[in-house]
Order: sequence, then structure tokens, then C-alpha cells
Amino acid sequence: MKVRDWLKIYVKKLLMKNKAIFAAGCFWGVETAFRKLDGVTDVKVGYTGGHRENPTYEDVCAGNTGHAEAVEIVFDPEVISYLELLDIFWKTHNPTTLNIQGPDVGEQYRSAIFYLDDEQKKLAEESKKNSSESKKFEKEIVTEITKAGTFYPAEEYHQQYFAKKGIDPTCHV
Repeated sequence: MKVRDWLKIYVKKLLMKNKAIFAAGCFWGVETAFRKLDGVTDVKVGYTGGHRENPTYEDVCAGNTGHAEAVEIVFDPEVISYLELLDIFWKTHNPTTLNIQGPDVGEQYRSAIFYLDDEQKKLAEESKKNSSESKKFEKEIVTEITKAGTFYPAEEYHQQYFAKKGIDPTCHV
């Protein structure tokens, strides 16, 4: 393997460790919750976990792609850890309702953690177990923990939607 190829693989792995992908209902509110955290350097809203390539908002809302509205978070692990992001994830939605968040209903609004590597999977499973055992929630947590597939960024008008519209976040978050 050439040094250049090795370097590309190393950089890709390094960047993967600095990303997290979560679904917790309407992505506008979830984006807002994570964007304001110290150590979070970027948040994109989009779609993941489905079977159609390059889905549109209309495709996902129709409920026939299998995708969830999700956020892809880029973070500085020197400032905020993946575990801290998981803690925020549990606090920003109701992980006990299957395919429902606030007024939004459908599998595109499901609660899900899309892990990027074995370490994230392990941490997500431990975090889910700890959240369940803490009895913070009256019902069983139904959040899925799934290997991340392709993350498709949503259309530009969805990115930082509330800020662009000059309105306070009004989703369930």
C-alpha cells in the first residue's frame, strides 16, 4: 500500500471518529439542540437508514424510503465526547415512542443512533442500557442502534432552517 493510500484511510478513520449520526424526530429541532454545544463544529440535517439512493424530503415524508430524518454532527473530541453527545441525544427527545416524536408520526421520525464504528456501537449500547436502568423514562426505550449507511444531506433550505427563517425552534425539542 502506498503512503498516500494509507494516509487517505487514516484521515477517513480519524474523521469518522469525530462524527455522530442521530435521529430523534424532526431534524430542525435536533440540529438546533446540537449546533449550540461547545465542541460541535458542524451539524447537517439529512436522511439515513433507508433503501433509496439520494432521497428527497418529499420522498422521505411520503414514508416509502425507510429513511429517518437525522443529523450528522462533526465534533471536536478534545472539547466534547461522543458519550456527552449521547447524553444530549437522550435528553432531546422521547426515546420510548416508536416512530413518533411530538406531533410527527412515521418511521422517518424514529429514534435511532447510527454508529460509525465498533467503539460508537459499544458506547451507544452502554448509554442506552444506562438510560434504561436510570428509570428516567416510564416506558421501555425503543431507540434502534444501527450501523450507519450513507448519510444524504437534506436540501439546502432545510439546513439551519430556524436561523434562516429567523424563528425560535418550535419542534418537540
